[in-house]
Amino acid sequence: MVGMISTEIRRFVGESPENRFSGGGPYFDDPLVGFAAAGDPLFREYKGIIGDFHRTPEEILAGAASVVCWVLPVTRATRESNRRENRWPSREWALTRHHGETFNNTLRRHLVAWLEERGHRAVAPQLAEGWRQLEDPAVGIASTWSERHAAYAAGLGTFSLNDALITGRGIAHRLGSVVTDLVLAPTPRTAPDYRHNCLWHREGSCGACIGRCPAGALSRQGHDKRKCRDYVYDAVPGTVGERYGVAQTGCGLCQTRVPCEGEVPRATGRTDS
Repeated sequence: MVGMISTEIRRFVGESPENRFSGGGPYFDDPLVGFAAAGDPLFREYKGIIGDFHRTPEEILAGAASVVCWVLPVTRATRESNRRENRWPSREWALTRHHGETFNNTLRRHLVAWLEERGHRAVAPQLAEGWRQLEDPAVGIASTWSERHAAYAAGLGTFSLNDALITGRGIAHRLGSVVTDLVLAPTPRTAPDYRHNCLWHREGSCGACIGRCPAGALSRQGHDKRKCRDYVYDAVPGTVGERYGVAQTGCGLCQTRVPCEGEVPRATGRTDS
C-alpha cells in the first residue's frame, strides 16, 4: 500500500492542471513521499519541543495509525528566477507560493478522498477543524500541526539554520500530510541528528542563508520568526502582491542561491569562525 500511495501522489502531482502556471510549466517537480507511524514517540515529544498545543496524530484522528507526508520541490526554473532577486521574491516564486499552495490543498483533499474510497479514514491536519497558527511566549510563532516536523518524523529531511527542512531535493519546497487509520510501514530516519543536512549545523560552515535574508531575520544564533513573519506576510505582499496579482507571495530568498537549494549539500571539510 505504501507503493500505491506514493504512486498516486506522484501521478496526481504530474497530471493535475492545478500544478501549472497559466500556459506554462509546473509549479512543482516530482514529489518525495514518506511515512511515519502515528504512535511514533516523536509526535508526543513535539508537545515539549513545539508546545503542548501541538496536536498528535491521534488527537486529529481517533484510531490514527500512520501519517503520509510529501515534499513538493519547487522547479529549477522558478528557483533560478528567485536566485536573481535580492529584495523581493520573483513573480514565479510568488505565483508558486500562492497558486502552488492552493494546489497543495487540492492534493491534501484528493489523498483523503482516495483513502476513503478504499475504506480508510483520513484527515489532512492543516485542513482539519481546530488547526490554527498562534504565538506562544516560549517558542514564538507556531501552529497546532507542523508540516515540517511531520516530514522530519517521516524521514524526509532535517532542519536548517533558517528553521526550514532540507530534504533530498533541497530546501525550496512546499510540504503536506494526511493522517489515516491505515497501517503503513514507516520510512526510516537515517540522518545522524535532526540538523544534519545543514552545513552550518553539521560543520560550522556556510551560513549563506544569513546574507540572503533582506529582513535581517537570520543570524548565526538562528531565526527571528517575528522579523521573518512581518517581512513575508506584511512587507512583501504589500509591496509586490498587487503587481503579481496574488495575496500570498512568500519570499524564499534564503531558500535560493544557497548550497541546500536543490539538494543536501556535501561536506566542505572546513569550518567558519
